[in-house]
Amino acid sequence: MRPHVEVIHEDDYIWHAAELAGGEGRAGERRLSVDEEDGSSSLRIDFHTDWGRGPGVHHATTEFYVLDGTMTYGGRTIGKGGYLYLPKGVPADWVKFSAGTRVLHYREYGDAGFDPGARRWADAREDVIVIDSDAMPWDAVPNPGPMPGLYIKYLHVDPETGFYTRLVHAQQGWADHRLAHHPCYEEAYTVQGLMEYNFGTLDLGTYFFRPARVKHGHFTSMEGGATWLLRSDGELFNWYTENEWVRWGGEAINYGPEGGRMRWSQSTHDLGRGSARRTEEHLEMLQASLDFTRSQGATDHDYFPPGRGTDKSLIAIAKALDAARLGGGHDDHGHSHDLPDLDWGADPASVEHRDERDSHNWGKGRSWKPGDPIPAPIVSSLPVRSRSRGRWDGDGM
Repeated sequence: MRPHVEVIHEDDYIWHAAELAGGEGRAGERRLSVDEEDGSSSLRIDFHTDWGRGPGVHHATTEFYVLDGTMTYGGRTIGKGGYLYLPKGVPADWVKFSAGTRVLHYREYGDAGFDPGARRWADAREDVIVIDSDAMPWDAVPNPGPMPGLYIKYLHVDPETGFYTRLVHAQQGWADHRLAHHPCYEEAYTVQGLMEYNFGTLDLGTYFFRPARVKHGHFTSMEGGATWLLRSDGELFNWYTENEWVRWGGEAINYGPEGGRMRWSQSTHDLGRGSARRTEEHLEMLQASLDFTRSQGATDHDYFPPGRGTDKSLIAIAKALDAARLGGGHDDHGHSHDLPDLDWGADPASVEHRDERDSHNWGKGRSWKPGDPIPAPIVSSLPVRSRSRGRWDGDGM
């Protein structure tokens, strides 16, 4: 499986010689995300010279998306926005990239292997797709979620597994006030614009890869909106969390008021105290999002900024302490109490997706469908980190 990569800028990755078997020319790659088990990967490639490769068969389902420059496939030349889908085991025509071209390159269900002039594999399926995405119209997202203003261009959808690659644009002011998780993995590279969310800033060249069920959000697109190339290994369903809170703690040994040891515990409730976590403009966006959600029949509670009212995490801790006291310490007096049958949420067995390992096998996809139980989310504590941009933000969930 690929590891979780929370928002990171591509400039934080080092350059390697591009692994493009069977081609002629020079190119470098940044390895955004790599599956060490089967070689699947998401790469940013710069072609330093003209680069080309003759006809043949790829060992992995392969995609190219042109950020700048030109790509020629089988005699057809496409510039910025050009997209090429080359299924695993399906004969591909010759391809060429001009010097200076910058692309996103994806390999799925296999490594960089390439067999020149090979025949179609017996178990191969689908066909080559060549698209000029800049010439495609934007369509409104069929299920916009909590707020309208999302638009999509479908580049490829696997009819068997639901795996799909698409461009998504959020218009200026689009917001999602909830936390969400999905039954599929989700990865994205920002190709235009700016968006703020509770893990930091999504700007040009930022990337993330989230395995299935990793919780994320809240988003607010800024001036000019934002556009990403997104990929998911199955149909994306949104599972939302309302009135969220998180409390975490530990023993810090390398920092504190005096630079020494300290005990600490913090929740989203604490983060709101003494400062406005959202500007008035953001709160207006959140209210518009909530109003739209309710107009679609949802039953969300009002948006409640953290740091006000009773801290729900402290209530949960108090309940746990009460349960512990009732559960023991009385046998010496000749009586005992049964532990109350409290609801602690999802059963631990439900936390792991039943097909987590199998889902990445070629042609399997994700088996979750509407009506199935929703598995518990994974709450990540990965911070945004960027040595190139001087950012460090660990306030997200």
